[in-house]
Amino acid sequence: METKSIKVLHIDSEKLWRGGQQQAVYLYEGMQQKGIPGCFVCQPHSKLEQYFQKHNLEYKSIPFRGELDLIAGYRLAKFARKHHFSVLICHSAHSLSWGLMAKAFYPTLKIIGVRRTEFSIGKNLLSRWKYRNAALDRIVTISESVQKVLMENGVSKETINIIYSCIDSNKFDTLNRDPIIRAKWNIPQDSILTGMIAAFDHYKDYPTFLKAASLALRERKDLYFLAVGEGELKNAMQELAKELNISDKVIFTGFQPEIEKILNSLDIFVLASKKEGLGTSILEAMAAGVPVIATASGGIPELIKDGENGLLVPPSNPEKLKDAILKLANSPELRFRMAERGKSEAQKFDKEIMISKYIELIQEL
Repeated sequence: METKSIKVLHIDSEKLWRGGQQQAVYLYEGMQQKGIPGCFVCQPHSKLEQYFQKHNLEYKSIPFRGELDLIAGYRLAKFARKHHFSVLICHSAHSLSWGLMAKAFYPTLKIIGVRRTEFSIGKNLLSRWKYRNAALDRIVTISESVQKVLMENGVSKETINIIYSCIDSNKFDTLNRDPIIRAKWNIPQDSILTGMIAAFDHYKDYPTFLKAASLALRERKDLYFLAVGEGELKNAMQELAKELNISDKVIFTGFQPEIEKILNSLDIFVLASKKEGLGTSILEAMAAGVPVIATASGGIPELIKDGENGLLVPPSNPEKLKDAILKLANSPELRFRMAERGKSEAQKFDKEIMISKYIELIQEL
């Protein structure tokens, strides 16, 4: 497919704003900046719609009431055909169902499905239908780990392209420590501040983070912790912090739109996920010059080389996570060394690289 004939429609049916939505926006904006026309279809009243309105970007809102919503599929196909879109990129698992239904009404539309999670599709009939579907022209996975899971569930390697998630390196180029963030939550400027930035769901495993914080505080009283994000388990995690008697040391910040400012206040970044496709927040922390501790799950070991540019710990192990936090807290030299190596690694994941790889993929269709 020649670049001059490409017109790309992006879709994402999610209502919340998480890492996947940021990645989708990076790609949408980047393609437009490179002269590839497009539009983004999202849910009404979603965080994506709010973003497009705020930044005056072209979009179309279509209600999507579930993965078997044929009416939504027809409306998507009608919009795509009317405006002569040649490629449809489905940025979430649910929106892939939407896209495949649209192709039933618009057969010449090329479909790319983006897979960001490492969950098995083996027992889910709908997932097996989506990812083994002959109408799906290509699957993009964000790590080798996600690719491996799909292949283990019968998806052909020839249909999969690995395109790693990205960061906007420009956000982190000139950061200097800003005392305002710590002052906002009454955190002493000379304390060691450890943060986790993730949705409050079962797989991000905030309980392990909080239990590790409790254990670490028994050995160092100058530690503070940030829990940044929203989600269904947030209230339960606040109750757990009370039960652990660490409520005065853990600040639940809620959703924060300018993550780079939060990262700029941290001494240590943690991601305690049980499962993780890649971990974009890890890349952002590395780019911001914050040393990283993460679990050896999913695609994370593709980013973190244990003891070199970060520390890896087993999932669901508060004791090991506590040891890693104290190891970094007790050694400014180690924090500096890992931060510098992390910054170097993060440069390999700039958004321009991701955008170029997607354009190359579309040209091959």
